[in-house]
Amino acid sequence: MENYKVWLVTGAGRGMGVDIAKAALGAGDKVVATGRNTEKVAKAMGESENLHIEKLDITDTADVASAIQVTIERFGRIDVLVNNAASFYAGYFEELTQEQIEKQIKTSLYGPMNVTRAVLPHMRKQGFGHIISISSTAGLVGFEFGTAYAASKFALDGWMESLQAEVAPFGIHTTIVNPGFFRTELLTKESTNYATSSIEDYDERRRQQMDFWKGANGQQSGDPAKLAKVLITIANLEKPPLRFIAGADAIGTAEQVIATLQQQVDAHQDLSISLGYENS
Repeated sequence: MENYKVWLVTGAGRGMGVDIAKAALGAGDKVVATGRNTEKVAKAMGESENLHIEKLDITDTADVASAIQVTIERFGRIDVLVNNAASFYAGYFEELTQEQIEKQIKTSLYGPMNVTRAVLPHMRKQGFGHIISISSTAGLVGFEFGTAYAASKFALDGWMESLQAEVAPFGIHTTIVNPGFFRTELLTKESTNYATSSIEDYDERRRQQMDFWKGANGQQSGDPAKLAKVLITIANLEKPPLRFIAGADAIGTAEQVIATLQQQVDAHQDLSISLGYENS
């Protein structure tokens, strides 16, 4: 096999997807950079003989099938799939509409599922492959004002963890990436949507939350270009991690989750152990 990888990156029109695609090209690999707007992807990516730009709305199964077929025809295989495309529906649960929640789940869970389902037959036939899904620390712990987003990321993580056991026998690796705050475009007005209805009881806290999230845009501590280069390193490992906690703040969050869970286990351990049938 040639000494390069073929990457398929979703959401490569802006943000972290651009950095990942450019890092792969910089490593000498072939890249299919995808997005709903190919002109936007082309402007962000520039030109390279190792680059192909393809239209892909991850929520459209026809789009997905077409993009996968084009990738195989162009480069012969898919070594690494990066499920990166994302959106953020922020707001208190009571104020979010069911339609907004469904849109969040559709983009953050069903979309990656659509693309992965279409890629897996090719990876099984190859006998190798690597599926990298960009999650969030919101896949590790829920947070106020983030019910829809956290629900989608917890689901993404659970799906990926379960998928690992199913595809590992075929030589296919999976990696969940849980980034902390990275200076991507997730918090821009193009990617962040707020609840459209309002309940008076939440007014003051909502104002504080919106001020925080809008103020955080462009101030995040993580460098997405550095994360992209790390993902190239991970993709070249013989045994890549099942989960990668990305960023010092993400490590802090993960450690707190572990500590809190242990506290909850310890606090009521006797009650928990008492739940079995008594020996007759």
